[in-house]
Amino acid sequence: MNICVYCGSSPGNDPDIINRAGAFGKLLAENDHNLIYGGSSLGIMGTIADSVMVNGGEVIGVIPENLFSKEVAHRGITRLITVKDMHQRKSHMAELADAFVAFPGGFGTMEELFEIITWNQIGLLDKPVTIMNLNGYYDSLIEMMDHSVEAGFIKPNNRKIVQVAETLEECLELCEQA
Repeated sequence: MNICVYCGSSPGNDPDIINRAGAFGKLLAENDHNLIYGGSSLGIMGTIADSVMVNGGEVIGVIPENLFSKEVAHRGITRLITVKDMHQRKSHMAELADAFVAFPGGFGTMEELFEIITWNQIGLLDKPVTIMNLNGYYDSLIEMMDHSVEAGFIKPNNRKIVQVAETLEECLELCEQA
């Protein structure tokens, strides 16, 4: 199974998030799942990729040409695919993945998360999407989505596209429903 993880190229300020990202990479490898991700060697992205590799798993990174040097492309992974732009990156990652997970990250992570939710909503694909809510990082976002349902802007059935995991094991189980 190929699991796409959207996450930050920054480590953030909470060392527990980096540690748990490494633990998730190990969990993926131990369960014979491949990592699909944005191709960086930095931050949470690099931590997950390194952990999968160290634990005998396979990692496919997809990075746009303009971010190749800026995000310090990871050259120690199974396969690094360079694409023209962010649109191709997201499309290629979606083709490769069987399930999607959002770890903590910034605007890019959230943009990727919402695009893949939308693709599920409009029927372009039907693959599990899970928010890994480490240390309550996504509490406000989850609250906003629930408020959008109450306000009539998101249909309750569409809200079910997004699953929320509080533990790494729960996250993996939700992905495996693909």
